[in-house]
Amino acid sequence: MAQYSEELDGVFVALADPTRRDVIRRLGRGPASVGELAREFPMTLPSFMKHVRMLEANGLIRTAKSGRVRTCALRRDRLAVVDDWLAEQRRIWEQRTDRLERFVTDPKEQQP
Repeated sequence: MAQYSEELDGVFVALADPTRRDVIRRLGRGPASVGELAREFPMTLPSFMKHVRMLEANGLIRTAKSGRVRTCALRRDRLAVVDDWLAEQRRIWEQRTDRLERFVTDPKEQQP
């Protein structure tokens, strides 16, 4: 469970930044070179590379170098960590609201 939590924490930290979320959104349309991605942001290439490294370190993207061009691609399967966590949270809250609804609507539930 601790490893799952660390993975999830890393993914959320990586997604916490709007620049990194925009990179993920752009890569959702297909792979792109670092240069293509960087052109969309008002920052220096070294600053942008910090975002790329953070996304790669947390497994959200993979990069491959061919000659002088580094291409980034989204690892869609990695987003499943977030999806699984959200599904778990959804189940927990649905169970809680179901119990609350039963308590409010069923007179037997309200008796001490």
